This record gives sequence, C-alpha cells and structure tokens, in this order.
Amino acid sequence: MSANLEIKRQIVEDIKAKIQASKSIILIDYKGLTVAEDTEFRTNMRKSNTEYKVLKNTLLKRAFNELNVTDFDEDLNGATSVAFGVDETSAAKVAFDMCKSTNDKISVKSGYVDGAYVDAKGVKALASIPSREVLYSKLAGAMNSIIGGLAIALKAVADKNEQNA
Repeated sequence: MSANLEIKRQIVEDIKAKIQASKSIILIDYKGLTVAEDTEFRTNMRKSNTEYKVLKNTLLKRAFNELNVTDFDEDLNGATSVAFGVDETSAAKVAFDMCKSTNDKISVKSGYVDGAYVDAKGVKALASIPSREVLYSKLAGAMNSIIGGLAIALKAVADKNEQNA
C-alpha cells in the first residue's frame, strides 16, 4: 500500500471522528473571500469554539459515506469548507453573520445537525435561534415575573384578611 493512500485513509478517519464528535457540521462555499475576510471568519469561528477547516471534497464525501450518510453528495463540489460545531447553533450563527458582512461572498451549502441532514434554509433557521445564555435569561425573567405576580397576589390576600379581621 502506498504511503499517500495510507495518509488519505488516516485523514478520512480523522474527519469521521470529528463528524461523530460534533453536534453540528456546516458546509460552506467560501470562494471569493479575501485573506483579511478569511482571517476574520476563522477568528470568529475560534471564538465560538467551532473548528473550521478546508477539506478535500472527496475525502469529506468518503468520510460521510463510511458513516452511511449520503445526503451531502450533491453539496460536495466546488470550494467547500467545513465548520465542526460543539453545539447546534454557534457554527450556523457565525457562518450567516459572515455571509451578511461579506455581501454574500460566501454561502452556506447545508448542514448536519444531531445526525440529520439540514439544507441551507434549515441552517439559517438554526442561526436565528438565540444563544443558550439568552434563552436562560429569558426563562429567568419569565420565572421572576411569575414569582413577582404571585407575591403581589399573596400580599393582597393577606391585606384583605387583615382588614376583615
């Protein structure tokens, strides 16, 4: 077996491990980015704990196929980069923010979230979901409002009972 073939097999195994370890994977068409824009994009991906790589389509396709995922065969053509996210939304958010800031020089092809294929529209919907911290703060605010209303109601009942006594 040639050394080159063995190297490619190892790369495919590494890609498969990243696919299995990631909660979300976003395929991005990155052609047209300047070096400065690409650097900014990579920095933003790093800040969101997302691993961003440019991989050969054939190796990425082979890794997906070995995991019995064939939905990406049409998407794996042309310039393709991959974002491996630690959660379901962060990679999508960074990708769509970059699409806006570069006037659509890049575009999202598709995604793979929790073991399911997601088209570009689905990835955009994921990007619109607020972050976990924002959702927690909204939940805390709603709970605080309910508890505050309950306290006011209990005080009104207690005041009424005092007046009747």
